[in-house]
Formats: sequence, C-alpha cells, structure tokens
Amino acid sequence: MNIVVVGAGIAGLTTAAALARAGVPCTVYEQTGELGEVGAGIQLAPNATRLLQRLGSIHLEDRGVAPEAIEMHRWDDGDVLGTTVLGQACLDRFGAPYYTFHRADLHRLLRDLLPAESLVLGHRCVAVHETADGAEVRFADGSAVTADLVIGADGIHSVARRLLADDHPRYSGQSIFRGLVPAERVPRLAADPKVMLWVGPGRHCVSYPVAGGELISFGATAPTDGWATESWTAPGSIDDLRTGYRGWHEDVHALLTAADAVNQWALHDRDPLDTWSGARVTLVGDAAHPMLPFAAQGANQAVEDAFVLAACLRDTNRDTVPEALLRYESFRRPRTSDVQLRSRSNQQQFHLSDDERGPDDGEANLRAQAALFGYDAEAEALSGTR
Repeated sequence: MNIVVVGAGIAGLTTAAALARAGVPCTVYEQTGELGEVGAGIQLAPNATRLLQRLGSIHLEDRGVAPEAIEMHRWDDGDVLGTTVLGQACLDRFGAPYYTFHRADLHRLLRDLLPAESLVLGHRCVAVHETADGAEVRFADGSAVTADLVIGADGIHSVARRLLADDHPRYSGQSIFRGLVPAERVPRLAADPKVMLWVGPGRHCVSYPVAGGELISFGATAPTDGWATESWTAPGSIDDLRTGYRGWHEDVHALLTAADAVNQWALHDRDPLDTWSGARVTLVGDAAHPMLPFAAQGANQAVEDAFVLAACLRDTNRDTVPEALLRYESFRRPRTSDVQLRSRSNQQQFHLSDDERGPDDGEANLRAQAALFGYDAEAEALSGTR
C-alpha cells in the first residue's frame, strides 16, 4: 500500500516506526524545513515505554531518566500531599519503566529509526481529500500526493481532522510556562530524581530531570486572559511567571529563579470525537484526541495509537483499508476519550484550595494506575478483544 503520514512529531514518527516494524512502509511529510531542538520535558509511562521498547534498536535508557517517585506537594509549605512510587517498583509491577525525557531526545531516537528517504521536509499540508479509491494531500507549494491511506499526525490544529469534524480547540483558561534549567543550579531537585508537583490555588508547577539528568524541565501553569498563542517557541515573561508564584515554596522559587528564559503556551484541548476515521483517512495523537497535560498522557496515548494502527494494518491490503480503520478506532476511541476527560478534570484537582490533606500510600497509588500503566494496547489489538 501507499501510505502517507502528515506530521513528523512524536505521533507521526512513532506511527512510521510502528508501521515499518509491521512491514507496512510509509512516507512522512513535515511542514518544517529542518527538525531542530524543540520543546521541553515529556513523561513516558509504562503503557508507552513497553511499546517503544519493541522497536528494537531504540535505547530509551541512553537519555531518559527513571524517576523514583511522583510527589505532590502543598504549594506554600511543601508538605507532601501524595506519592506514587516509580523506579524499580514500577518496573516490577508493570514490566516496563517510567521515564522522563527531553522531547528533542525522544524525537531524535524515533527519527533515527527511519530511513532518510521516508521523511520529506518543507511540505506544509493545506488540505486533505478522500477520492473514490484513495486520498489526496495538498501542500502549500501547490504540489500534491495521492495515497491509499492518509494518517493525520498534524497536531491539535490538524488539517486532516477538518475532513472528519467541524470543531475547534477549547481554551482551558490556563497557559503553561515551560523552561529548562541546568541541574547544577538546583541541586536539591537534581540530587533525588523525582517528578515533583506543587499544587495550589489557581495554578501548579511540575519539574523533573531530563537529558540524562543534565537538565531539570519545568512547567508552571497560570490563569491567563487574552493569551492564545500555541507555539513551542513563543517567549513568555519570566518576570510575570515569578510574580505569579510569589509566596510559593522555596524549591519553586529556586527553580524559577534559576531559569534564564521561558516559553509560554496557551492550553487547549478538544471534546472527544464520535468518529475520527473516514474510508481512507484517519488520525493519531493530538490530531485525534488533543488533551490537557494534567495527566501527562498526551504522548503516551499517541504511542498507543501508533502501535494499534500498525497492528490493524499488518495484514491489510488497499481494498480492506476502511475495515482496518474501523477496527483501529474501535480499540482507541473509548480509551482516549476517557483519558482526555480525566486530563481535563485534573485541572480542578491540581489547583487546590487551602484544605489539609496528609501523605498517602505510594505503593497503593502505583497499584491504582494499573488500568493506565498496565495496559498493552498492541496486545489487545492483535488479540482482537476489547
């Protein structure tokens, strides 16, 4: 079959790698002329790492950090509100590790899995159409390609999605300031690798080590009006960020003081779709189910999409593509809709009032993640059960 993937982000590259592993080659078209260092941190839970490890030559441990726990702290005094143990306990329970990554490191690992000729840069998609027996992708330079199947991996503002749904991103009322700090500037946070989360009224801050422990990535949310920019490279005001977190715990103060610059991103998602596939076009990742970052599952769900789609296309020919897409969506849509809505509800849970809560059982919290972390999306698709 002739398959085209639109977008070379994590969703698109993982899809291409999973398809190649299944013996189904494709060509990936990306709008940027050069893939560079973009983004900040990303968390990969066992439901994604178990799948990525099946790609064979990918070595997540080279640049990933395996944190020992996720700790939730009170915004002002730093008291522990909750802990989920990770590290070896996570590996033992779920058979796969929990990693934190610099997004660019993960992107590079995925790109290195693909032959150079399968990635075409400098082609911005402006339209996707289904034809009688295939689909067509049109680009900004006037060129076009036809395919037996088009996979939209082009993010929350997906052009491919327009063919399937007439909806728009929903603004959450929050933006996030993202930054990277050399680990030596915040030795208290670097000494004990954990995902640290401080929650308080109206906002929260999360940090964790990336780049093999060389950097600390952070994301700090803030309620904002009139900021609609969604770009990994849009600069934010470090002074505004520090002012918004005045009075927070000393570790938060030290982290934000150590940052030289931040980027600001308005947080949007979309409501779950009733369908995200046509006869010859389907979606993966944020194009299908853009979600807020409050469950740290956006990239993880994109990885699951990629492996399930590859499993459904493994023994498919061009005539049976529509049936394969129906199977793919039947496996994925209920799960991603649930995670989307969970991510949305966590926005309220993270932004706590001043009520008191005590520490809880970190092992029990890990066990409670079984439905999320213990899920093997590919195995489910290959077994044919739901």
